[in-house]
Amino acid sequence: MGKRRRAVEHEPRGNSRKYAVIGAAAAVVIGAGVGAWAFTGGDEAADQADAVPTGPLTAAEVKSAATRFLDAWAAGEPAEAARRTDAPAAARAALEAYAKSAKTGPVEIRAGKRAKTKVPFSVATTVTWEKTDKPWAYESELTVVRRAADGRPLVHWRPSVLHPDLAEGDKLVTGEAGTPPIRALDRDGGELTKEKYPSLGAVLDSLRERYGDKAGGSPGVELRIVRAEKSDAEKEAAKDSDDKPGAKSQDADDVPDKTLVTLTEGEEGTLHTTLSAKAQATAEKEVAERKKASVVALRPSTGEILAFANSKPEGFNVALQGSLAPGSTMKIVSASMLLEKDLAGIDKKHPCPKYSSYGGWKFQNVEKFKITGGTFRDSFGASCNTAFISQAKKLKDDDLTKQAQQVFGLGKDDWAIGVPTFDGAVPVQSDAPMAASLIGQGGVRANPLNMASVIATAKTGEFHQPYLVSPEVDGRSTAKAERKLSASAHSQLKALLTHTAVAGSGAEPMAGLGSDVGAKTGSAEVDNQKKPNGWFTAWRGDVAAAAVIQEGGRGGASAGPLVRAVLLGS
Repeated sequence: MGKRRRAVEHEPRGNSRKYAVIGAAAAVVIGAGVGAWAFTGGDEAADQADAVPTGPLTAAEVKSAATRFLDAWAAGEPAEAARRTDAPAAARAALEAYAKSAKTGPVEIRAGKRAKTKVPFSVATTVTWEKTDKPWAYESELTVVRRAADGRPLVHWRPSVLHPDLAEGDKLVTGEAGTPPIRALDRDGGELTKEKYPSLGAVLDSLRERYGDKAGGSPGVELRIVRAEKSDAEKEAAKDSDDKPGAKSQDADDVPDKTLVTLTEGEEGTLHTTLSAKAQATAEKEVAERKKASVVALRPSTGEILAFANSKPEGFNVALQGSLAPGSTMKIVSASMLLEKDLAGIDKKHPCPKYSSYGGWKFQNVEKFKITGGTFRDSFGASCNTAFISQAKKLKDDDLTKQAQQVFGLGKDDWAIGVPTFDGAVPVQSDAPMAASLIGQGGVRANPLNMASVIATAKTGEFHQPYLVSPEVDGRSTAKAERKLSASAHSQLKALLTHTAVAGSGAEPMAGLGSDVGAKTGSAEVDNQKKPNGWFTAWRGDVAAAAVIQEGGRGGASAGPLVRAVLLGS
């Protein structure tokens, strides 16, 4: 019971019809475009039909089923409401608990405009604890389906009908909160709130869950969603799904409990983070001006996270938990491996043809360019794919995996930054997928946090696990890499990245940022996308940043300006 996440309360929809409790019964009207219509009585027509109705639901059937369900709910008749669903036992238990454990009073419901089989609606009620009453309003949605056995239209039951944030096994509970609230502070002591920094919302909830009882506060009384405890089998299944290419990290503890209504305030504890208010404000501003953008900034010398932000702050946290092919930004890791194996040298001649084949696949460079008689510096600066694919035949299947894990700390699922993360995936592959991994495709997956860490390691030569809360707060152990990058490979890799920032594919977004800079562009093709995901990662002094813009196209043009702005604003 210690987890939580706060929510913004929603006002009822103003253009919808109203369901009001009147004594022991309710009069119900659903808006139906032009005009309105009401229902009374039971289901005699459906019950007495000789033929089983089939085919798509009509508008009248959808409205009728929705009306009867919402009418019963509003009237405080959970058994009757549950009978109007396709899972009456589960629906009845949830509806009865709604009043008892959530301690809600009479319910007022307003229905919105139907969209095919879906009917949106808003709920307004009161939550009571001892002598304290607080209003509670929110929006939800139901779907009507046809039961195969008799063709009867019924509400398809799922917990989200009751409240949109409820999942299977979750509970609505009003009572003393399991953990005290926290006052999260940035590195300079300024307060961090989700109102001022929207991308921090879910992370602040996670910080409260993890550190609330260590920050010196006391709990208040809240209505909250208490998340279901997952079984060992469910946790293992979630872990297995994370191992698949493209999977998003969804550990059992990724979703904290969520506070919906605060009835009495607890005493806040204080938690210091590594975030920089200035950097966070810059990151929030920049992603808000773009679609599907995510960015992270950190200190290469320590691993301290300075900022992270997503264009959709209320959605999945791509910046810290995303699982996307990183494209050519992965060439930082691949290049370090080739340098250590003496398969490349910064000023040695290196092939960069238009095409290169391996494992039955034919690879090419963007716009099919080639470099004749060039060096590895030239190939890296121009982000030549075939310069890497041509070396695949000299590598073992697990060489890239070992390099990523042993030097860059990727893909071991052991980062402990203070909140949930996805720590990258570089699986062992063979044939064409192994070659594709060298250029950040195949089964390689990462997020901006991972790639900011990668370029930070390239700069310092040593992996420093990123973190948001100091390990000293809770005594946790941070992840370590087995070894440093060799001195020769380190100096060459830094030079390659600086060349890319000054005279290569990253020169435009990095112009005028000084001499202590390095950068790498990237783009990653994704099935069923017209444009690839654009990536860019760079450092300037003791700040490293990485960004992805999904469907953004070329990384230098799309993600590059975002990283530049964050580097300047950190």
